[in-house]
Amino acid sequence: MSDEKLPMLLAPAGKDYLWGGERLKKEYGKAFDLTPLAETWECSVHPDGPSVIRNGVFSGKTLSEVLSLHPEFAGGKNTGDFPILVKFIDAAGDLSVQVHPDDSYAYQYEGGSRGKTEMWYVLEAEEGAKLICGFEHKVTAEKLRKSLEDGTLDRHLESVPVHKGDVFYIPAGTVHAIGKGVVIAEIQESSNLTYRLYDYDRVDAKTGKKRELHFDKAVKVMNMEPGDEVRQKPRKVAYYPGCSRELLIRCPYFEAESIRVSESFEFSVTENSFQVLLCTEGYGSTGRAKDEEPVSFKKGDCIFIPAGAGRLRTSGRCSLLKIRS
Repeated sequence: MSDEKLPMLLAPAGKDYLWGGERLKKEYGKAFDLTPLAETWECSVHPDGPSVIRNGVFSGKTLSEVLSLHPEFAGGKNTGDFPILVKFIDAAGDLSVQVHPDDSYAYQYEGGSRGKTEMWYVLEAEEGAKLICGFEHKVTAEKLRKSLEDGTLDRHLESVPVHKGDVFYIPAGTVHAIGKGVVIAEIQESSNLTYRLYDYDRVDAKTGKKRELHFDKAVKVMNMEPGDEVRQKPRKVAYYPGCSRELLIRCPYFEAESIRVSESFEFSVTENSFQVLLCTEGYGSTGRAKDEEPVSFKKGDCIFIPAGAGRLRTSGRCSLLKIRS
């Protein structure tokens, strides 16, 4: 493997949205001078929050700059494009009730942007924590507008209890909100488009104003039919010497696998796609199996592995999300 295709430890961008907390600083090692710290964009080329390389020959460059120099690092499947964004989210308060457009709508009406389909992997959940995912019954734009006027929107929304280890798939067009007391890892399309339907009449401390709502756009892109079954489905865990592996999701935009490492495991990164390792517990190292200094990581760290990196070994005692397009 060339020095250019070594695993790259990433430094994230931070976001201080008003509903955030302090857990990403205290429990995930995020050294930001932001209060609150709501999100960290761990693996991102989005201009609203690009991540930066922390090691190797590209140290100090943004991931976006590196991929501009080496579009092949994204993989032949992605033709020089980088399709995903990986985040940590700390919801100390309720997030707004919101919806994201799909690719077609975003491309046409939002300057060629991607839409936003996403997945949530619950890392922490306080007792009684909930989230909103879809509608309990069919609604109309008129019914939603009236419910916002009279304060009864919650009667239409599907509220779901949340527990550590839960996985939720949120296709574009699904009305949703993360409830307070939840920390998640989010994997999504590389997009920052959000249409807020309701924000609890909160005032932004920085502006002194309520945050903008986007009712007209939201009703154009949302699925107003009752949501699919949200209940957690059984997932199959495969056990190997040194690790266990569990496929969490495979969709048109990304694939995510949960891996618990007790000793080590090996995996291949082909020319087809990059891969990302997000450490959610413990510590370890990853690198080529032979004759190379591995890259060390700990809870909260994120590593980008260029397409074509070849065969790698990850060792340690840790929990990881392994992500690819």
